[in-house]
Parts: sequence; C-alpha cells; structure tokens
Amino acid sequence: MTDEKLRSADPELEHQSRRGLPSLVLATLGVVYGDIGTSPLYAFREALHATGGSGAHRADILGILSLIVWALTIVVTLKYVTFVLKADNRGEGGTLSLMTLAREGLAGRPKWVLVLGVIGASLFIGDAIITPAISVLSAVEGIEVVAPALSNWVVPITLTIIAVLFFVQRFGTSGVASVFGPVTALWFIVLGLSGAIHIFDDPSVLGAVNPVHALWYIANNIGSAIAVLGAVFLAVTGAEALYVDLGHFGRRPIVTAWFSLVFPSLLLNYFGQGAFVLANPQMAEHPFFSMHPEWARIPMVCLATAATVIASQAVISGAYSLVRQAMHLNLLPRLRILHTSETQSGQIFMPQVNNLLFIFVAALVLFFQNSSGLSAAYGIAVTGEMFITSILLFIVMRRIWSWKLATVLAVIVPMTLIDAGFLAANIAKFADGGWVPVAVATTMALIMQTWTAGRRLLAARTKADEIPLSAIIDNLARKKPPTVPGTAMFLTSDIEGAPTALLHSLKHYKVLHEQNVILSVVTSTTPFVPDDEKIFLESFNRHFSRLVITFGYMETPNIPRALVLARKLGLKFDIMSTSFFLSRRTILPSKKGGLPFWQDRLFISLAQNASNATDYFGLPSGRVVELGLQTTI
Repeated sequence: MTDEKLRSADPELEHQSRRGLPSLVLATLGVVYGDIGTSPLYAFREALHATGGSGAHRADILGILSLIVWALTIVVTLKYVTFVLKADNRGEGGTLSLMTLAREGLAGRPKWVLVLGVIGASLFIGDAIITPAISVLSAVEGIEVVAPALSNWVVPITLTIIAVLFFVQRFGTSGVASVFGPVTALWFIVLGLSGAIHIFDDPSVLGAVNPVHALWYIANNIGSAIAVLGAVFLAVTGAEALYVDLGHFGRRPIVTAWFSLVFPSLLLNYFGQGAFVLANPQMAEHPFFSMHPEWARIPMVCLATAATVIASQAVISGAYSLVRQAMHLNLLPRLRILHTSETQSGQIFMPQVNNLLFIFVAALVLFFQNSSGLSAAYGIAVTGEMFITSILLFIVMRRIWSWKLATVLAVIVPMTLIDAGFLAANIAKFADGGWVPVAVATTMALIMQTWTAGRRLLAARTKADEIPLSAIIDNLARKKPPTVPGTAMFLTSDIEGAPTALLHSLKHYKVLHEQNVILSVVTSTTPFVPDDEKIFLESFNRHFSRLVITFGYMETPNIPRALVLARKLGLKFDIMSTSFFLSRRTILPSKKGGLPFWQDRLFISLAQNASNATDYFGLPSGRVVELGLQTTI
C-alpha cells in the first residue's frame, strides 16, 4: 500500500503526516516512552534488594549496572528499534498486527500462529493492569523519603490518583495529551542531569559498559542471579510500547526519540544511582529519591507522579486499542466504543474495559501495598509477550522479508535466548506475585478461545438452516409478493446465504421492498482499507443487490459513511426511506454436542453483554428493525 493510500485510509496518519519531526518526537516521548521512562524509580533498587543485602559491594553494583546497560542495548536498541519496528503491517504494530502479518506469510494461515497472537494479546492486558499500579505506587513512595511519618498515606494517595486517572478517561485525552510530551521530555532531562551529576561520586561506575562485569556477576552469584535478572528486566519493561504505538507515530520519530534523549538519559540515571550507592551505601533503600538534595525531593515526587500517570495513560490507551483490534478480528464480542476526539480516530474510550481495568488495578494496590511486592508480579507478562514477538518475527523474516535461514537464525537465536533467560528469571517469581498476570492472561485467552469457538459453532448451526440466496431470488422472481416503496438493507455475516432477517420479513410481512440490499461487513487482515477498495457492489436484478463493505481491523466500522462510497458506485437509495433489518439471536445451550456446558454458558453470557449491532455499526436507530430468533448451540 502506498503512503498516499495509507494516509487516505486513516485520518489520524494523514493528520500526523503534516506534522514536523520535532513535534512527533515530542509526542512520542509522552505516549511511547512513558512506561520505560519510569523504570529507574524501581528497577535498580529492586536489583540491589535481590542481591540479598550485598548489593552495596562494588563488584555487585558494577555487575547489576552492566546487566541493565546491556539489557537496554540488546532488548530495546537491537531487537525492537533495529528489527521489530521494521515488521509493520501496513504501518501498524502490536502483537495482533504482527500475528496477522505472520499468518499471511504462511500457507493455509495456520491456527497455531493465531494462538500465539491471542496469548501475546492476553499477556499485554496483564501488563496493562500491573503498569499503573506499580508506576504510581513507586512514585508516591517518594513521600517516605521526604516525610517518613506519612508512609501510611502512600496507598490511599495512590488509590486516589488511580481513581481520578480512570475517571477522566471518559472525557478523552486530547487536551491532556498536549502536555504529555513536554512533561515526559522534562522528566528525561531531569533523569539525565541528576544521574550525570552523581556519576562524579564514583566515576568508576562507567566501567559497567564492559559486559565482562555482567558475566562475572552471573558466574559468581548463581544463587541470586535468577532474582537479580528478574529485577534487571524491570529496566526494559515498556519496550513493547515502541511496537504497539508504531502506527500512531511511525518508525522515524520513535527511533529519533530513543537515541537522542531516552537511551542516554536512562543510562546516565542508572550510572548515577550506582555511583551514589557506592558513595552512600546506607542510602540503598531508595536510591532514586535519596540521591536528590532535600529541596528537590518534593518536586521530584511530584514530577515522578506526573510521569507515572502519563505512563499509565499510555498503557490504558494501548489496552483500548488492543481490545478494539481483537473485536474487529472477531476474537472478542462487540463492546461499546466512544470516540473522544473528532480528529484523532485512535482516541477512544471503552467504558466496560475501563471499569474492569480500574477494579483490577485498585485490587493489586490493596493486595501488594508497595511497589517492591508488585515488582514480583511484574515481568512475566512482558517477557512472555517479548518471547512470542521473537517467534512471530522469525516467521516474518523468513516468509515476508525472504531472508536466508542462516541470517535469520543469527539474529533471532541470540535474542530468543535472552528472552528465554528473562522469562525463566521472572517465572521464578511466580509464587510471589507472578501468578497475577498469568491468571489475567489465562482468563483473557480463555475468553477469546470461547468466543472464537462459539462463533464458529453458531455460524455452523445458522448455515445449516439457511437457504441459498440465489434460490430465494429465483423463487421471488417466479412468485413476486407485493412491493412497498423504499430500500431494505439486510445485514448478514454469511455472504452466500439468504439473511435470516429477510426470510423472517417475508414470512411475517408478506411484502418486499422495491430495492433490497444484502449487506455484509468484512474485516480485513490489514489495519486500514483505502476507500477505492472498501466497497464491492453486485446487482442480481432490479430488486436485489449484494453489498460487501471491507474495513481494516484498526478502523471503526461505520456503515452510513461507507454507504456514501457505495452511492458513487451506483447504489441509489435515500437514507430516510431505508430500513436496516437485523437478526437478534437468543442463544440456548444444547444438552449434547457443541461446547462443554460451562463454556456454552460463558459464550452466551459474552453474547448477551455484547454491544448491539446498531451502535457498533453506527446505524441510525430510528431506521433499524430487529427480528428475534432462537438458536441452540
């Protein structure tokens, strides 16, 4: 797809293409790098704690810093910035985009690739629940350094901030987002300056760029190496956001922001924390806040809190986008989507998703009480998603990019081994809290599998009772019922069969409209579909025609807007004299066959709570007729 077609398919990308690189880089800082930018609050501290109390020793600190430096270099710079960002699906990124791209490259579109995509998407939801909890909690814990007497207020303040954050989602982020970039830019500048100043406490920490220190530490600390690796991985959590938000900004601004500000600032801050602890071993409990002078600690707590709120906002928005993608790919039932911006198509609010996220985030804060406890829960979801990304990237390199096997293995094997090492280190934290994202991801994967299997079974049951559309049209041509003025559009997911709503309309009303359109909506494996490829119109006779509208999985399926395109192809109708006929199904569980009984109940519950087609497709409510029927699965 050309850049011109891509921009015409997505108003947001067209809007962004008119913006300069500096403004895009600034916006990228707020959305893409908020999560990884808050890692210095807790990553180095938790790695020190994981050493078992010996973290103030020079060799240990140099080893930990070396592990962090090379984790950032290999996982973020080499894997994501150099390779993963190039694996875009028509400009879009994220696990589901990579999954659809990989499936296109394999014959028969195998289901195991879909399973990997479902698992990766489910793990991201687990990450989206933990990130706001650990980020905001770690920032508010700075109060303990400023005023230890207020330590009992950390959890209430954290819950209040999180409650406000989720409450304001309904108003949209367009206004607040304008300050995300500048605030995050200020945060990275402060990170870099504060770290650079403290490097002079012990400049020898710069020797940690030598990977020998990392290897030496692991070789000489086998007992604590797994725990330390699990903590070190906290420094790269948020790297997946680079790929998830690829479609919002493009590769160039993300890469520019990483090399020009984010990467240097993170390295300087970690080096500064290491030098500070070497010079002040007694301050190792909270090195990030302790290394600032007393007059700067309150402003730093405030700035850190703002940065963590921004990081949380980015993850919440990412969760909305991922759920919307899953809905359009028929992995989840239709949920209510509210657009909070007239110009930015990506700015959406999903009330049901928002409420569930808030409940889980608040529960995590109440259960773990502190960021150290939550750090045990953090990591499994992200490492799992990164591991799946490596597998899917292997397929893309071989089948889409046509790389030689030896070249692909030379790139993928080292990265996969590192991912596997971090995954193993985080699995070791399973009993201490790592079970949380695993439980969330398992639940999400089960819901997606149930919905996919249920829809497949429902389609089979429906198809068995359907009559071919051609047979209906031939029969009506021989024995034509009375006609009434206007246009009737019958929505159906089966392009070949006669819509159930049409059969019931003929059965009950015994009349036929002057013009009848069999309307099907199809979701493409590409994120956006250009206007000139969106409509397929086929005329059977002067009374019947078929209309197929294809939307990309990142698009909002608005039928009235698409009908404007159909009008240009010759479909003549007046929206005020057009009726949209839908089938409203009541699903009943069968006593034998089909899904297990509990899964039947789950599918029925999901179907009952799904958003109705009128809202989902943007149909004018006053022109919709719903005909009910029962189906047993």
